[in-house]
Amino acid sequence: MKTLLQSLFCLALLTTPLFTQAATTIAGVEIADHYRAGDESLALNGAGVRSKFFFKIYVGVLYTGKPGRDAATLISAAGPQSMQMIMLYKEVEAKKITHGWREGFRTNTSDAEFRQLEPRLQQFNDLFPDLHAGDRVHMDYTPDRGTTLRINGKELGTIPGRDFFSALLKVWIGDHPADDSLKAGLLGN
Repeated sequence: MKTLLQSLFCLALLTTPLFTQAATTIAGVEIADHYRAGDESLALNGAGVRSKFFFKIYVGVLYTGKPGRDAATLISAAGPQSMQMIMLYKEVEAKKITHGWREGFRTNTSDAEFRQLEPRLQQFNDLFPDLHAGDRVHMDYTPDRGTTLRINGKELGTIPGRDFFSALLKVWIGDHPADDSLKAGLLGN
């Protein structure tokens, strides 16, 4: 009996790293437990895959100062946050990406909010190139700067206002998300 217990204990020790590793890998992409946005260390809130017509488009990852499962709380949080996309699909044209942002903002904001955000959304859309498999898109919000867009480590621009980042988050975790399964993953469900 003692030998059986020792064997089970050793097996548990050997397999624990495998389970830990599996929890931080999605669609072959390793996801870090923490991320730095400005001077702040953020924790992984959740991650998932954006799929469309049976194709895996990207892995979406949300980092927050205080992880939570309530979308409204995360959308209205005042502190730093980061929404990231790691591209899986071979190529997504800039016009498709920007069309997606526009539709996501349109369906998740009121007409008045959309009108107020539209010039900044256009500025944000103008920053986007075509994206390819392996590209890493970071949209980091910090209260002192706004939403800074980085693709593959290169800073492309910053859009001011917490309201802009909140509307951007709604594309994924708002009432009308781009992908319900991805929303669940980002909320840690």
